[in-house]
Amino acid sequence: MRKGIFGCLFSWARLAYSGAMHAAALPTDPTALDASALSAAIHARHVSCRELMQACLARVARLNPRYNALVSLRPEAELLAEADARDAELARGHSRGWLHGIPQAIKDLANAAGLPTTLGSPLMKDFIAREDGLMAARMKAAGCIVIGKSNTPEFGLGSHTFNELFGTTLNAYDPARSAGGSSGGAAVALALRLLPVADGSDFMGSLRNPAAWNNLFGLRPSQGRVPMWPAQDLWLSQLGTEGPMGRSVRDVARLLATQAGWSENAPLSIAASADQLSADAEFDAKSVRIGWLADLDGYLPLDAGILDACGQGLARLQALGCTVQPLRLGMAPERVWDAWLVWRRVLVAARIAPLLLKPAQRARIKPEALWEHEQAQACSAAQFMAASVTRSSFYQQMLRLLERHQVLALPTAQVWPFDAAERWPRQIAGRAMDTYHRWMEVVIYASFAGLPCISVPVGFNAQGLPMGMQLIGRPQGDAALLRLAAAYEQVIGDWLAVQPAVLRDGCTRTANL
Repeated sequence: MRKGIFGCLFSWARLAYSGAMHAAALPTDPTALDASALSAAIHARHVSCRELMQACLARVARLNPRYNALVSLRPEAELLAEADARDAELARGHSRGWLHGIPQAIKDLANAAGLPTTLGSPLMKDFIAREDGLMAARMKAAGCIVIGKSNTPEFGLGSHTFNELFGTTLNAYDPARSAGGSSGGAAVALALRLLPVADGSDFMGSLRNPAAWNNLFGLRPSQGRVPMWPAQDLWLSQLGTEGPMGRSVRDVARLLATQAGWSENAPLSIAASADQLSADAEFDAKSVRIGWLADLDGYLPLDAGILDACGQGLARLQALGCTVQPLRLGMAPERVWDAWLVWRRVLVAARIAPLLLKPAQRARIKPEALWEHEQAQACSAAQFMAASVTRSSFYQQMLRLLERHQVLALPTAQVWPFDAAERWPRQIAGRAMDTYHRWMEVVIYASFAGLPCISVPVGFNAQGLPMGMQLIGRPQGDAALLRLAAAYEQVIGDWLAVQPAVLRDGCTRTANL
């Protein structure tokens, strides 16, 4: 276990739910438990690693062909053999960590040794990773068993999980709808109980949007908190970050503790934090001031009902004792968007460029990726530096807002989950979207400032579709943000108890795709 903030956070997550697991409380199906409860059950020898693996694989066999959340699955015999080996280790008194024997799937943008890293692209379908990426290595060291990969859009672009190689991942609450993305496979696997906890990554809401659309918690950590390796660039590519997603805040906190920590391969990773968290510290909601940014004074178009749903979530926070105040961004959002576009185009183009060295491969690359690459060709170094200056000014403005408020709040998405047959929403509330990602503009503010941000559930609309709300914390304030989310979790049990229909009645809704 790492020292400092996340060592304390790990202890807090464990103590906050102490006594929650005992033999009498175990359900017949262990997949109903979250990762922390499963960890307690496995270490108490109430559930064997083999029993858990068998239950997960049975659920995957039943539901995954319909929802398409997991890809590149490993053979069952291999996985059961690994589970047996984990049981044998426990019998000898040895545990690898809190994830000991727990099934995990690595997002298909990251490496897991022996498995394909396809990036959702047919051009990468034959690439087999020779070694683990840093995130996968850390989770394996904590004891997880990697069963395969989770589906993602091609190159992770676009918050809708579909690709030519594996197809579309469908929303857990309505298989006619998008699951979000780019960690859509991870989110649906969590919501359907195919996995107890999930990893993912977030560039433009890729952990937050699918969490919101599948009634989960998804955390974008502080910039540098979770180092990424291998990486094409170590100095500029700081808009994307890997991170955790879970059905409970305790699972998100514990997986973050496993993923986080300085690495010499990532020179901008966080080595330590002054924001220490005492394991037995009590959370005082009355000291939390939340600035509600809403739709940025009408700048952001939103589907009907989203602000009302977030209002319900804010009311729960007020019931805890938090103070919620309307707040203005204080900087022209158009200026932020224009600077964001420059950064995004340059970073995405660098990922696409190697594949274009062979002209014949161009026809196998999605149009949105080609558009990003082409837009970047006209960008000069001076333009990029100007965008960086704007980004710096924006960060300073966010600091000013966070001087008066511990947390800033925004909707997680501007639309409810849309038709899975669409590539992306063309308009919102009558306003045309001028790019394939403009409909997710609401998520760029935490990303561009490098601030920690968690999406928390705020209930459902009349069609039973979930929504989430972003809570943005102070610089490197991941722990404080998680403590607020944990307190909030205790007052939204009615929303969290709503499971996908396929788990309630054993049948899926009709989908016309």
